[in-house]
Amino acid sequence: MRYELYYWPEIQGRGEFVRLALEEAGADYLDVARSGPRGMAAMMRLMESRAVRQPPFAPPFLKAGNVIVGQTGNILLFLGPRLGLAPRADAGRLWAHQLQLTVADFVLETHDTHHPIAGSLYYEDQKPEAKRRAALFLRERITKFLGYFERVLARSRGRWMTGGKLSYVDLSVFQAIEGLRYAFPNAMSRRAFRSPRLMALRDSVASRPRIARYLASDRRLPFNEMDIWRHYTELDR
Repeated sequence: MRYELYYWPEIQGRGEFVRLALEEAGADYLDVARSGPRGMAAMMRLMESRAVRQPPFAPPFLKAGNVIVGQTGNILLFLGPRLGLAPRADAGRLWAHQLQLTVADFVLETHDTHHPIAGSLYYEDQKPEAKRRAALFLRERITKFLGYFERVLARSRGRWMTGGKLSYVDLSVFQAIEGLRYAFPNAMSRRAFRSPRLMALRDSVASRPRIARYLASDRRLPFNEMDIWRHYTELDR
């Protein structure tokens, strides 16, 4: 199977969670919008095609043969068993999906630190609100989410989020931590000691051979101020 991933070409964003799974599995895939000058047009054409009876709302979405799957968590629910990155039992797969949806909540709250009013407005149009939102996020929400994932690891029957074998959830938690370290380096450095298991998981994922090669390649876009995770010094308190 050759997969086709459709996502915006300038940012890591939510598509990066899918890329990490594909890269870890050594899957054959095409990152369509990055594939050439016609990539974006191909993505928009597929989204708007009347021939697609179940169209995706927005990128990322994945094409596997005649199947089109949208929403990051849904894509990973689909890919996980096929790539060997999900528990085999139904209960385990549901647990992995539950954790992934919690990661999605965390990612959304992180994004809203710099766009608390509307995504259609520039950051500069909502700076006072962003400063207040970021302060509350760093004081309350980041502690709640990281604390939860730390407890999950403590109760896991292995070194990974769902047990003794790496799953797509571990890759997603890694990505969320990397994004936070970019957006809030000062705040994260102060909180790292409270989450030793999460920091160890982050290091373990980064050192996996395929992931390490991907992170060092030009396929891994740098974080930037168009992305979900943005670094604004005034918000990193």
